[in-house]
Amino acid sequence: MHTQTLAELARGLAAGAFSSRELTEALLARIQAHDGALNSFITVTPERALAQADAADAARARGEYGALTGLPIAHKDIFCTQGVKTSCGSKMLDRFVAPYDATVVAKLDAAGMVMLGKTNMDEFAMGSSNESSWYGPVRNPWDVRAVPGGSSGGSAAAVAARLLPAATGTDTGGSIRQPAALCGITGLKPTYGRVSRWGMIAYASSLDQGGPLARTAEDCALLLGAMAGFDARDSTSAGAPVPDYRAGLEAGLDGLRIGLPKEYFGAGLDAGVARAVEAAIDEYRRLGADVVEVSLPNAQLAIPAYYVIAPCEASSNLARYDGVRFGHRCEAPRDLVDLYTRSRAEGFGAEVQRRILVGTYALSAGYYDAYYLKAQQIRRLIHEDFRRAFEHCDLIAGPTTPDVAFDLGEKADDPVALYLADIYTVAVNLAGLPALSHPVGDKGGRPVGLQLIGPAFAEARLLNAAHRFQLATDWHRRAPQGFA
Repeated sequence: MHTQTLAELARGLAAGAFSSRELTEALLARIQAHDGALNSFITVTPERALAQADAADAARARGEYGALTGLPIAHKDIFCTQGVKTSCGSKMLDRFVAPYDATVVAKLDAAGMVMLGKTNMDEFAMGSSNESSWYGPVRNPWDVRAVPGGSSGGSAAAVAARLLPAATGTDTGGSIRQPAALCGITGLKPTYGRVSRWGMIAYASSLDQGGPLARTAEDCALLLGAMAGFDARDSTSAGAPVPDYRAGLEAGLDGLRIGLPKEYFGAGLDAGVARAVEAAIDEYRRLGADVVEVSLPNAQLAIPAYYVIAPCEASSNLARYDGVRFGHRCEAPRDLVDLYTRSRAEGFGAEVQRRILVGTYALSAGYYDAYYLKAQQIRRLIHEDFRRAFEHCDLIAGPTTPDVAFDLGEKADDPVALYLADIYTVAVNLAGLPALSHPVGDKGGRPVGLQLIGPAFAEARLLNAAHRFQLATDWHRRAPQGFA
């Protein structure tokens, strides 16, 4: 059963080939057997999972079920889950048990899904390699010497290793798409506001967005249909109606215009990754798409703008972790200042502290206009670049990452090199657009991902294009050795 996609498992449950409890028991056993090599989970929840599986089987017996009833899921440990630890991969929240469910969790629970546990992540979603977690790094199942990408690396590694068919993630600057690419799976970052952020612990509030990771675009369409929609508790939630994302998957690609930004195919892109991406573009041509060149002239400014805006918002969002109300509290503080400083120094890791300091500095008197305001102006220019590009094309395509997964520790002493791993993804978050990564090849046995970017609320178009590609190729069906 572990080799089947979410859609295939749904058909098996509907046909009575197995029960949700049998499926859940099989996957829990697989997590226990294999996750020691990956460290992709922070918390496994067998009691909750089996209770939900039994409830799903009972609902099916009564004829009360939907497309996702009884199917397994894991949540990135940034989504609050009632009665279950929500740590954000940080010592700061190691003992925090959420008193409520995030909207995403509640929606998937209401759809009848079975939560197997909470996945590992970069601390407070700050990282591109899943090495900053207080619970230790996650390993890439394609090569356990390599990183899985971040910050949703635990979710991506677990799905790639067939520990379960799908998981949730969050994307602030590429944190769904980048690990999806490095782990050879499909990951979708929806339009900003498409999926509620309520109960999703904030890193950078104007950039964060939840989304699905799975092996196929069809599975992502299934999940997005349940996750998306307006939420009155989230002031940034979009009121746009939620379409049936599965309904348009089979449409042909004749006449689809795919734009290739010349800025994405220059210096810095690995030659092996470029060849795989170009071969994938050729496949899209064979499927009927027209390919045109477009330009995103401010693309090179995305990284510096992002690494001002995101740390500024993080500095504000993480100010609440002071050792007073919740989170880590130092032992025997001498006074209030000592309580604040030691609690935060002990509770936050090096990368989180680095970004808080950068953000606080950029927001300080005398520097706000020079850094934060200027970065927001560049953000607008980037948004306008995409608007003009979409006058000439329906989707934009390019590499998801400049290279394949790098080795654990390889960039640990060079934060800037680590930040550049997101060079093709951060602009999408700055513009609030939807984007998807799907596997298109490999280099030295490590996967390569292609990124598709769409206009706002064009998730259905992205999913359709990726699905048609996956019907014609088998990269999404390849499994890492030892985890097949």
